[in-house]
Amino acid sequence: MGAVPSAGAGVRGGAWAEDGGGEGWRRLDRRTSVATGATGAGFAVGAAVPAFLGLTGPLGAVAAALLVAAAFLLLVVCGIAFEYVRCGRTRYRVGGERVELQSRLFVLDRRRSLPRERIRSVDLTAPLPLRLLGLVKVSIGTGESTGGSESTLELHAVRRAEGERLRLELLRRAPSPDGAPRRDGELAVFRPAWIRYAPVSFAAPLLGGAAVGAVMQVSEWFGLQGEVIHRAEELFRETPVVWIVVTLAASALLVGMVGALALWVEMWWGFRLEREPGGTLRVRRGLLTARSLSIEERRLRGVELVEPLGVRLLGGARIDAVATGLTQGAEDKHDTHKSLLPVVPRAVAEDVAARVLREPAAPTGAPLTRHPRAARGRRLRWAVGAALLPALVLTVLGAALEVTALLYAAGAVGAVLVPCAVALALDAYRNLGHGISGGYLVARSGTVRRSTVALQRAGVIGWTIRQSYAQRRAGLVTLTATTAAGDGAYDVHDADQGEGLRFAASAVPGLLEPFVEPVE
Repeated sequence: MGAVPSAGAGVRGGAWAEDGGGEGWRRLDRRTSVATGATGAGFAVGAAVPAFLGLTGPLGAVAAALLVAAAFLLLVVCGIAFEYVRCGRTRYRVGGERVELQSRLFVLDRRRSLPRERIRSVDLTAPLPLRLLGLVKVSIGTGESTGGSESTLELHAVRRAEGERLRLELLRRAPSPDGAPRRDGELAVFRPAWIRYAPVSFAAPLLGGAAVGAVMQVSEWFGLQGEVIHRAEELFRETPVVWIVVTLAASALLVGMVGALALWVEMWWGFRLEREPGGTLRVRRGLLTARSLSIEERRLRGVELVEPLGVRLLGGARIDAVATGLTQGAEDKHDTHKSLLPVVPRAVAEDVAARVLREPAAPTGAPLTRHPRAARGRRLRWAVGAALLPALVLTVLGAALEVTALLYAAGAVGAVLVPCAVALALDAYRNLGHGISGGYLVARSGTVRRSTVALQRAGVIGWTIRQSYAQRRAGLVTLTATTAAGDGAYDVHDADQGEGLRFAASAVPGLLEPFVEPVE
């Protein structure tokens, strides 16, 4: 592939190197067009079915099939041709100070570059078509939350060996003499027993609902939706309404659990967490789509132990990184881009967290200060009020419309939601806590998604103190630790006012004292 150019190398006079020449400039792999064509063919087939069914009526089956096939072939050929030209007209270069990308498509001439000192991540992704061809997509990011593409430079796609070389080069890691990356240690590897946590994730009910919607949509395409509804009515003709709802919900949930299991396997199969020389944490995972995510330890500011309600009931938890330079903006808060570990037994998660942080014990397991009972009262009031609101609406509608069924529904809703809301509120109060463990401040909160964050005290750059009128009367305060890492801010909810301020002052000495008076 050639040697990496020295700093300052460039295209002479800014001209485009038509033959791929120039100092240190490299091309993308043109086999990417084959992978793009295969992917586009898959999407085209999915779109061809409803298009064929819609054209069958006015044109006839044969004419509709020919028209759809011609359109399908044209789209695939155009996609392959466009991608072939794009790969041939795109160049990239790694210099001593910058990574540069140039692309000229017809009249569009696009040139972008990233300073090497601002690069925080080099991630490799290989969907199945790229994997079969030995290619990877390389995403080079600065981790800035600008919300646009200016903080990320993507090479789609290069050979797998070239992608690995770029990762090692841009993260300032030298490869071993045989070209394979050296490893300091294996922190965690995939265990088949972890799959048991997949069916109890929040994805299960969502996937179940999506499956029901897909069945109705596909049946409509084929003109069978009425038949499906009729068969369902025949099946449940003698069944009470309550059991119909329970049966349909259970069936959808079962389908969703199977889907969640398949999704988990695709995302986490072959998982491996390693520490490479020089202090880089590397996560590799994926069954069909291979993913490789790298986090420099010098950017790590702590970890977050996340326990969604379903997996928490089974004693599971996952570990997320709290680090500067992770991709933000388009990424959702619960996205696995920052996950160092899938859902595993909590003891395993605590052990991996300690090894990641190079601590004898995980700070997330440290004893925490409980919050006052006034915090419990606030949660109970909010929870009961939210649970009674739909019952109140149904009651008003039933009384206004003189519909007895609505009044019965209001009673049933209140009888179900209020106990659930009280249980969740009490659990949320039990989960509140904060403390200091060595060089880390620890904060825990949440019930549906319980989160315990261990944040380096040196990484806190500011405190935000919030106190509503109700909190002021109850002697409570909410503290927010501001940091440049992770989500940018982490809350200590409804702490005792005096104890909370003392905690903030002792966690980061000298940061809060100039702005508050001591509270006895």
